[in-house]
Amino acid sequence: MPHRSVPASHPVFPRRVALQAGAIGLLGLGMNHCEALRVEAAADRLPESRAKSAIYIFLSGGPSQHDTFDPKPDAPAGIRGEFQSIATATPGILVSEHLPLLAQRSEKWALLRSLTHPENEHGAGTMVMLTGMKSFPPELVTEVKPRRTDWPSIACVAGYGAGARNNLPPAVVLPERLIHRTGPVFGGQYAGMLGPQHDPWFIEASPRNSVSYGAYPDYEFDHARGGMRTDKLVFQAPHLSLPEGLSSSRLGQRADLLTLVERQRQGLDRSARIERFDRYRQDAISLLTQPKVRAAFDVVNADPRLLDRYGRNAFGWSLLMARQLVEAGVRLVEVHLGNCDAWDTHVNNFVHLKQFLLPPTDRAVSGLVDDLDERGLLNETLVVMAGEFGRTPNIVDANKAHAPGRNHWGAVQTVFFAGGGVRGGNVVGSSDAAGAYPASSPQQPEDFAATIYHALGIPPTAVWKDALDRPHQIYHGEPILKLM
Repeated sequence: MPHRSVPASHPVFPRRVALQAGAIGLLGLGMNHCEALRVEAAADRLPESRAKSAIYIFLSGGPSQHDTFDPKPDAPAGIRGEFQSIATATPGILVSEHLPLLAQRSEKWALLRSLTHPENEHGAGTMVMLTGMKSFPPELVTEVKPRRTDWPSIACVAGYGAGARNNLPPAVVLPERLIHRTGPVFGGQYAGMLGPQHDPWFIEASPRNSVSYGAYPDYEFDHARGGMRTDKLVFQAPHLSLPEGLSSSRLGQRADLLTLVERQRQGLDRSARIERFDRYRQDAISLLTQPKVRAAFDVVNADPRLLDRYGRNAFGWSLLMARQLVEAGVRLVEVHLGNCDAWDTHVNNFVHLKQFLLPPTDRAVSGLVDDLDERGLLNETLVVMAGEFGRTPNIVDANKAHAPGRNHWGAVQTVFFAGGGVRGGNVVGSSDAAGAYPASSPQQPEDFAATIYHALGIPPTAVWKDALDRPHQIYHGEPILKLM
């Protein structure tokens, strides 16, 4: 939990914590329980959060800024591309014609059009944008494989710094981990040096390593073969992957959540009462026994009107589950819209965006914003959406088998923000006329991460400690206050 430098003084504990500490002495429990109470007491002194939770939507592969939120209608055709620009509800803000629902809601969201970093490969770019860190520890080899020497993900740091709520895991990732179809697991998704006990909870609701990249069942596609449909892709009852060190023999490493709940709930309740479970095992039990939490995973059987709002597909189900989880108390939910590299449009850029990627994203994100707003949750839930990088200003001519596309481009991308204190109808920064480099207010991934931490009320002096008890600052950049 965050450490704050304070003048020397006698510690002050809330009455509830003092009573709990006395109970520890009576029960003869170990000092590790006292440490949890110290953390809890420190959390009580943190400033009130601006947002209670955050949803980080990650578009793996790197969406084109030109063809989404930073169109260049006056640029030459080789840069402008095939899409038209449309006006939003906010005068002066244009977006792609294939984002009509979000265009109507521009007063609820803001854009950062000048995020920049130097990485142009998927592994490094994913690491940078999921951790909010451009620099890596000296021992880290920049590759796809995750390591315990990686910087922790934004999700893990945000959960660590903001603290758990309602006895729930503070960080959740869904509907699948970023695992390339050829096998490598992308780095940046885990707690790294923060320790395996702080890994996020991975909810495996989508079939892994499928050839489809889109929002199945309606928007399935393959980069080479285009549109497709298969009965193998089913948004199934989520599987819960327990972080290393959190599992017990009763839970196992993976469990079918909905099946296991009904079979083992009573046994787990008894175990929770009679065994000395630490706080992390209590998190596991909460996920499996609390009716409100179990209901948060049920999205396929949600109200039909709600499903229509989000879209009856993997993108819509994922964001609906994210909303239900933050409402239940999860601090940060990271949502991957599309399989690993889904937005990697080297070829068929305009075909794939128009037919398979932008329509379900437009509906699902619009549905999320509206749903949060109507439930009174938008002001206390920060929503951000980004990829590992943008794409090249110049359109790349493909061979005869494929239509043109755009290549990797870390120099600039546009990031979407809504809720959590964000001022809607607002654009921060700009790219140049070609959409190639920042023209004003360049921002770094560290600033992007700091904006999330700031919105969640994490103090700028907060630190996390690695396995060797070395402190590391949570903030490595400045919050982008122009967004607020």
